Amino acid sequence: MKIFLKQFLYLVPFVCLFQGCQFLDIDFEGDTALLVKVIDQKFDRYPEVAPLHISQEIKSLVDRAVQGEDERELRLRKLLALLYNSDGLALRYSPEVTHTALEVFEARQGNCLSVMNLFVAMARYAGIDANFQTVKVRPNWDRRGNLVVLSQHINATGRFGPHRRYVSDFTPEISLQQFTSTTLTDAQARSLYFTNIGVEELIEGNSELALDLVKNALFLDPDSPVAWNNIGAIYSALGDPELTEFSYKMSVLKDNNSISAIGNLAKFYRRNGQLARAKQYDRAIEKFNETNPYFYYSQGNVALIDEDFLLAEESLLKAVSLMKFEPVFYQALSRVYAAKGENELSTEMMLLAKTITTRDSQVYEPSSDKMRIIDNSFSILRDSANGISIDFRN
Repeated sequence: MKIFLKQFLYLVPFVCLFQGCQFLDIDFEGDTALLVKVIDQKFDRYPEVAPLHISQEIKSLVDRAVQGEDERELRLRKLLALLYNSDGLALRYSPEVTHTALEVFEARQGNCLSVMNLFVAMARYAGIDANFQTVKVRPNWDRRGNLVVLSQHINATGRFGPHRRYVSDFTPEISLQQFTSTTLTDAQARSLYFTNIGVEELIEGNSELALDLVKNALFLDPDSPVAWNNIGAIYSALGDPELTEFSYKMSVLKDNNSISAIGNLAKFYRRNGQLARAKQYDRAIEKFNETNPYFYYSQGNVALIDEDFLLAEESLLKAVSLMKFEPVFYQALSRVYAAKGENELSTEMMLLAKTITTRDSQVYEPSSDKMRIIDNSFSILRDSANGISIDFRN
């Protein structure tokens, strides 16, 4: 689920994508008694909820769309045309609600996870390999009351053969970070669905229902750092400090890059008067940002908006020094130099961005037809977390 709101870039210091928790001394291995309190079910509580179920009407549409086409790549292109073209379903982006495949079909709109539910189900029915894939996007935040929601992105991927695969994306306009994808199992994708709708219920103030939904997500995927972080937010809303702290710590245990959980722990300790411990977590976040080029990238963009061109240039050059082959850094520098009237440098930066993009076939840049073919026998993409994650305000 991805929310395209730009107004909270000043919260980016809570985000880190690269370093582990070597800056924190966390003596925590989990507590079996508390674990049983959180994951207290023996079966999926919502077996009737089928995010990938499609009706006979949808199957008939797919049959007509791919009729007579044996080549899987062409089948996929026809399927994408059915989903997105004006003479097909003409699906539209809407971030508010996470839908099942059938609900998206009926509503003709949905967020990234919703539309990927429909895409994956239709593609599989058409005989096309299709799986969910998470990709980290540059941090974007949305404030919802006393919650700050950090959204991450999901798309789909599949293989045509041992050396040829595709990535299909509902929102081609987003800027994705390099090398940050991981393929999900169906159980993980189902867990992500319940995590998302649990967060949506929490935002609406339905904490008890939110708890039940995210508990189900953790039953399906007990290793999900996002679900652990979000259930910590729910326990905080319910006034249970013991399980709040435990859940945030479990999030960090499952993913030592879970900076949302680290930030939430800092706020938790600050609210409970443990200022020294809170400062320890705050310092860890500061250390993370020192090695996070996307922090400096966001800082540079904010400075450019404020017309502080010196800070914008300094921040973006720092980002480049930390990650030399990220084309959007050079694009941003090009905008800075253009604003300063340094047109030659602006052109040079834009050419560098284009050169990097052309050179690196593994940089995923969604195309206007919502699909990219990658012809390669290996992937150098590295794992990322998934889902939407919550931070509390100070």
